[in-house]
Amino acid sequence: MAETASPARAQAVALLGQVLGQGKLLSDAMSGAAWERLAPAERAAAQRLASDVLRNLDRADRVLKPLLQKAPPLVARNVLRLGAYELCTGGAAHGVVNDCVALIAAHRKAHTMKGMVNAVLRRVSEQGPALWPTLRVPRLARWLRDPLVAAWGPQAMAAMEAAHLAGAPLDLTAKGDPAALAATLGGTLLPTGSVRLHDGAQVTALPGYDTGDWWVQDAAAALPARLLGEVAGLDILDMCAAPGGKTLQLAAAGARVTALDLSEARLGRVRENLGRTRLEATCVAGDALSHEGRYDAILLDAPCSATGTIRRHPDLPHAKTGEGISDLIALQARMIDHALGLLKPGGRLVFCTCSLIPDEGECQVDEALARHPGLTVLPAGAPGIEDGWRSSEGGLRLRPDFWAAQGGMDGFYMAVLGKPA
Repeated sequence: MAETASPARAQAVALLGQVLGQGKLLSDAMSGAAWERLAPAERAAAQRLASDVLRNLDRADRVLKPLLQKAPPLVARNVLRLGAYELCTGGAAHGVVNDCVALIAAHRKAHTMKGMVNAVLRRVSEQGPALWPTLRVPRLARWLRDPLVAAWGPQAMAAMEAAHLAGAPLDLTAKGDPAALAATLGGTLLPTGSVRLHDGAQVTALPGYDTGDWWVQDAAAALPARLLGEVAGLDILDMCAAPGGKTLQLAAAGARVTALDLSEARLGRVRENLGRTRLEATCVAGDALSHEGRYDAILLDAPCSATGTIRRHPDLPHAKTGEGISDLIALQARMIDHALGLLKPGGRLVFCTCSLIPDEGECQVDEALARHPGLTVLPAGAPGIEDGWRSSEGGLRLRPDFWAAQGGMDGFYMAVLGKPA
């Protein structure tokens, strides 16, 4: 890309190309030599720009469509989308337009479109800022929107899409006293015990990061471990442990934790977090379905569609098409069955997924109860739980539009299953 263009903008366009052209998730696209050459601040800016464009893709396309005689190639379209987003949300016209022209001019196959990019973005800078706030909230892709409307209704779907557009604040779990952490960082102590920061901040620069006083964990994701209550001295398996937030919670509460994950690389992140927080757990790389042992309690955060995390991962509905969800549902059922076999009599299994799809939550528990006579759903109790979160089979259903005024939460399902004594 052109030397005169912002490295962050150049990398943001490259990220958009991988998500929208190759079906990659941002987490997978953020790699390679060009990415590694960026300074940390430029990486953060590139990720933020790409995420914001994806979150607002429908709006950007609606601004651009009347100004284009035909759809340009993807790289030019992504440069225009980036420019349109920035221009419509307060970006300085001179810098944005010049950078976008430089980006397309440096592209081997699309350089002849620099005049078009310049002309279109000049018109966007004049018309777009007034038009932008009148455009509808972007909707999810049909492969996901249709089943979620069927499950939760059109009003709930609209509220969730508004939460997706708003994005996500930064939530932290304290190793010690959450009230003290909130006071130190100027954050908000949420009813469930998480600490929420609304102002953007570089995580590693926050007080207490180096000393391991806290870790990043969405408020919804922090609830499953809390459903186990008092765990000091118990043998607990975190069955799909990476990146390790739940392992850290259980270890901080005094449990003897085995952190199991299929990926050795992902387990490396768990070890790093354990080291930073000075907590202890036994890390095991292996297949959950072949793991052996006997445990007082098991936390199974099962592989899923991750459709509850779109407010912080807006690339997901653009990179995925819904294929493979049925395989994930089948895998979740097998994992539940195997986990129950690893529990001691009278033990407890917390099953959870960061999905909004009932087949990956409520339906899994209903079917597990039918497969296992004597299995029960135990009361889901922890500070801050609201009655409106409780589902008919006894679990908790969390949605992105819950706590909307405070910044929302990830979509999650969780239930505590009790094995007969």
